[in-house]
Amino acid sequence: MLVLGLALLAGCATVKSSRVRPDYETTDKTRVKRLAVVVQPMPDNRQQLGDLWSLIARRHVNQNRLFLVKANFARSGAPEDTTFKDLCVEGIEGVLWLVPESVKLVGKGVEAGVKAQLVRCSDGGEIWAAEAAGSWNSEDKRYAALTEQYTGELGAEAGPYVAPSFRLLSATLDTLPNPVLNDEDTNEKIELGE
Repeated sequence: MLVLGLALLAGCATVKSSRVRPDYETTDKTRVKRLAVVVQPMPDNRQQLGDLWSLIARRHVNQNRLFLVKANFARSGAPEDTTFKDLCVEGIEGVLWLVPESVKLVGKGVEAGVKAQLVRCSDGGEIWAAEAAGSWNSEDKRYAALTEQYTGELGAEAGPYVAPSFRLLSATLDTLPNPVLNDEDTNEKIELGE
């Protein structure tokens, strides 16, 4: 019975919590659309894994949410400024901050967790936050093409982390609210081409 229970738990992503500020509809839905993604600190303090996470997040949000992610970064160490004013340059209205937790290879898979937060550039206020964790097999046929794409971009070392990272981050990022885009925003999103 214990083995069956463990087998059922394997490969599960659990979004433990997700929250959107209560006044999102009136304060941020039409104002915060253009984002930068930052992964800090990097998973296992490895640049390649930080780059993997930031690329997965950028592409997933651009393809599955209405935000326009304009830049992505992976940084070591703890952030000195959790409002990320240095990333809030012209054209960036919010920062999507991903904090990896306990990303490690275990057997033929990866165990990982993430704390995510979307902060407003104008005042550093939290718009959305979520926490998720789980464990997944690294060799998942459904993600073979994705694994090939990212290992081609980032190197073979990223391979075992691609499918598990994608599953964790996509489940988490799918809880983001959607902003409202006007025609100009929609054209800009199309031009992003992701």
